[in-house]
Amino acid sequence: GQEQGSGSARPQPPEPSLLRFLVCPLSKRPLRYEEATNELINEELGIAYPIIDGIPNMVPEAARRTHKQPPAEDSKQP
Repeated sequence: GQEQGSGSARPQPPEPSLLRFLVCPLSKRPLRYEEATNELINEELGIAYPIIDGIPNMVPEAARRTHKQPPAEDSKQP
């Protein structure tokens, strides 16, 4: 194949050996690699870390929520 420097070819998955050691910095639990979105998913917390150029961005600020959380007001019901 031809290498092009655009980087838009296809998402680059992380190194499988790397994935074995990656845990969520928040929960310290293993993460699941989601090929469709090229993200690392933490089902427990409902967050997904993006993978940029094969490098997982494990900063909690970079994670997006995978579930819609109910509005905070609702959870305060007695």
